Amino acid sequence: MSRITDIVSELARPVVEQEGCSLWDVEFVKEAGTRYLRVYIDKDGGVDIDDCERISRRLDAILDEADPIPESYVFEVGSAGIERELKRPGDFEAFLGSEVEVRLYQPLKGQKSFIGRLAAYEDGATVIESGGKTLRFEKQQTAQVRLHAAI
Repeated sequence: MSRITDIVSELARPVVEQEGCSLWDVEFVKEAGTRYLRVYIDKDGGVDIDDCERISRRLDAILDEADPIPESYVFEVGSAGIERELKRPGDFEAFLGSEVEVRLYQPLKGQKSFIGRLAAYEDGATVIESGGKTLRFEKQQTAQVRLHAAI
């Protein structure tokens, strides 16, 4: 049987696309003792609250009928966000040249977070250019890569 996120992605994708958006990610996590099912969506020009509400209402009924999750959970639909996490090779390809933050599991030279321009994604490794240097982070050392919006 597929993972819960795979099943929910299959159920959600047609609804999200019918509403003029794209499915960015689905996560099923436990936080502070509560399970959350989160569907992240994206759209040219940005996602608004009306997009989230429409998709949430439609998906809620579909999820109730399909019942892919036997336990109770909180269901949320939201924007992938300006600082979205990059997970799949296609995500990295789409944002080559963008400013990213790479977070590591263990410090490297006393640092666990690096910000730079995404230069490449090679065999699971993230390559950034930062401060005139090229830095390569292997998949096993990388906890998270997300877009970085300078505020």
